[in-house]
Amino acid sequence: MTEEELLAARFEEQRPRLRAVAMQVLGSSSDADDAVQEAWLRLSRTGATAVNDLAAWLTTVVARVSLNILRSRGTRREQPLPEEGVPRRGFAEPSGAAPEDQAVLADSVGLALLVVLDTLGPAERLAFVLHDLFGVPFEDIAPIVERSPAATRKLASRARRRVRGATVAGEKEAARRDEIVTAFLAAARGGDFDALLRLLAPDAVLRTDPAAARAGASAATGARDVARGFTGRVKAARLALVDGLAGLIWVSEGRLRVVFTFAVAEGKITAIDVVADDDRLARLDVRPLER
Repeated sequence: MTEEELLAARFEEQRPRLRAVAMQVLGSSSDADDAVQEAWLRLSRTGATAVNDLAAWLTTVVARVSLNILRSRGTRREQPLPEEGVPRRGFAEPSGAAPEDQAVLADSVGLALLVVLDTLGPAERLAFVLHDLFGVPFEDIAPIVERSPAATRKLASRARRRVRGATVAGEKEAARRDEIVTAFLAAARGGDFDALLRLLAPDAVLRTDPAAARAGASAATGARDVARGFTGRVKAARLALVDGLAGLIWVSEGRLRVVFTFAVAEGKITAIDVVADDDRLARLDVRPLER
């Protein structure tokens, strides 16, 4: 194996963790890939012989590149939405996890957290992600954000308080959503039209993808029409987590056939999407709930 091939192999060992760092800092798959690619370019120019601790060196490079991207976004007033592949729920406390476990630790961070992180300044966001999610010492983060270790600790502390507050609110919202979808399924199975109306917003909509429409599902607008479409039906549907949120699924002959996803606002269902397209179903993270 040539020296270049050996260097590339060592980099590939670090790639999953580097991408996890960039994803949590940036919340954008394309930006994360750009940051990781830039780290590789810098490493290939520098060479492994000039680097004492490869993992720490690469993490620092990815962090610096990510920080520059965040600052550039602020200048352009652009905030990308969280993308596919970003986990949907949860918050991980600092755990001192071993390096090989830290990418897994980061995967417990949810969509709600990414939304909160978008409200933080770039330095706050970077300090929180690097320390709380990946165990990087404040002494190593300080030069990246151009602050003292004590000031860097304060940055992470402020971010942590905001994240914890948002997490509590998010958990309450998720619990309420679970209750609403569970009640909706019970009312639909039992043919309780009035109960369905109470759960639906007046302007609720039912949307279907082309595959669902071909199978006989009909779109509807307004609570009464949506409720009529479900009254006494979906008896075979089951509760499930769909991309981390409460939803319904229909499984036939061991195969996932249909997924129902719900949009909920102010305690009411505002939209239901019926997904039956095989390609779309394959991209969903579906976890049946036994109740």
